[in-house]
Amino acid sequence: MSQQTTNTTDVAAAAAEVAKTFSGTLLQPGAGGYDAARRVHNGCIDKRPALIAQCIGAADIADAVNLGRDLGLEIAVRGGGHNVGGRGTVDGGLLIDLSRMRHVQVHPQLRTADVAGGALWGDFNREAQLFGLATTGGVVSSTGVGGLTLGGGLGWLMPKYGMALDNLISVDMVLADGRVVRASDEDHQDLFWAVRGGGGNFGVASAFEFEMHPVGPIVTGGLVAHPISKARDVLRLFRDLAATATDDMMLIAALLTAPDGVTKLAGLAVGHFGLPEAAAAATAPIKQFGQPVMDVIGPMPYTALNTMFDASLPRGARNYWKSHFANQLTDTAIDTLIDGFMSAASPMSQVLLEHFHGAATRVTPSHTAYALRESGFNLLFLSQWMDQADDEACIGWARTAYEAAKPHVGHRRYINYLDHDDVGDACAHAVYGSNLPRLRDVKRQYDPDNVFHVNLNIAP
Repeated sequence: MSQQTTNTTDVAAAAAEVAKTFSGTLLQPGAGGYDAARRVHNGCIDKRPALIAQCIGAADIADAVNLGRDLGLEIAVRGGGHNVGGRGTVDGGLLIDLSRMRHVQVHPQLRTADVAGGALWGDFNREAQLFGLATTGGVVSSTGVGGLTLGGGLGWLMPKYGMALDNLISVDMVLADGRVVRASDEDHQDLFWAVRGGGGNFGVASAFEFEMHPVGPIVTGGLVAHPISKARDVLRLFRDLAATATDDMMLIAALLTAPDGVTKLAGLAVGHFGLPEAAAAATAPIKQFGQPVMDVIGPMPYTALNTMFDASLPRGARNYWKSHFANQLTDTAIDTLIDGFMSAASPMSQVLLEHFHGAATRVTPSHTAYALRESGFNLLFLSQWMDQADDEACIGWARTAYEAAKPHVGHRRYINYLDHDDVGDACAHAVYGSNLPRLRDVKRQYDPDNVFHVNLNIAP
């Protein structure tokens, strides 16, 4: 496909023709709302599409895909805009923006939900909790349902109900030739297999159908934090609890700085989705450990648990992430992570460990394209800062800390945490493993021209 060869006049003329029937909005540089529409969550990303198609339905998406192909423009797709590497937008190409498609319809008797392609997890949880229902979703409420789900979808409920994509019943896809199909276990089974983990490689997901589960409205959850001097003991406790955790409990460990911007802390976050008495017993070792500077673990609304981390990841902050999966957390690894955190270049930066176990790990890796089905710990060096002048120092910290941790990680990586420089065959193999050849076969069938390549690309 030719890229960036279409001049502004051609784009304007073609957009004017499409606008005659387009239900959403087509924005070019200089138009009102363009600058706000081109921004994504990560403040480091400053791309300027030649055209932004703000769609409100599958017909708009199909028109936008056809327009992009006719003009020879690179096509990027944005739902929530949280992709840290900026793969939800493009310089000089066409941005298909789904942010106006946020409808969520819950069917409580069927325990299913229909979700539009641009919905956020906050939208999803708010509607679902009216009926005491939920499915595995993001731990930050402004994350898009689509991007998170198609890449895997870790969340509080994954030990009990699997990854977000394990709860998909069907996905409506707009393909590279503008056709709209439904992928499920009954229709386009090969595509349904591929999109569950293959991200945006095969088309634009305009709608999702999820299986729902009884959860909440009140669950046990929260955060406990200790002085950084106790970090080694806190991470050992985290490891010990992880070894015996039931499917009802999700655990996250964090090395972070308090809101004062100075005090460094070691924290444990927990969500428990069993009976209250079981939750009290499971969280007792956390609450009884040491002398925390903060303990807010207790009964809370499920919706509150899913917004607990929102303030620590503000929209517009500059982000650079390095992530890998570790099957074990040794004492040496713990010391390495603490040493790395202590040299963080910004008080907004964190080191996170998310425990994978339970239902999410009991799926055969070949059952879906998503291949990270091992028990262990997803490790994330989350570098975050506000001032562009600090880019070099903050990016350098994440890279240095990540390199130091490499002797302690395994061979898998979680696609949703890959940054812009995580590219190529090595990354694809780390994400997909032995599923990669089959993914390439499906890519050849549904997108032989590689129209959808602004992603961790699976070349046809």
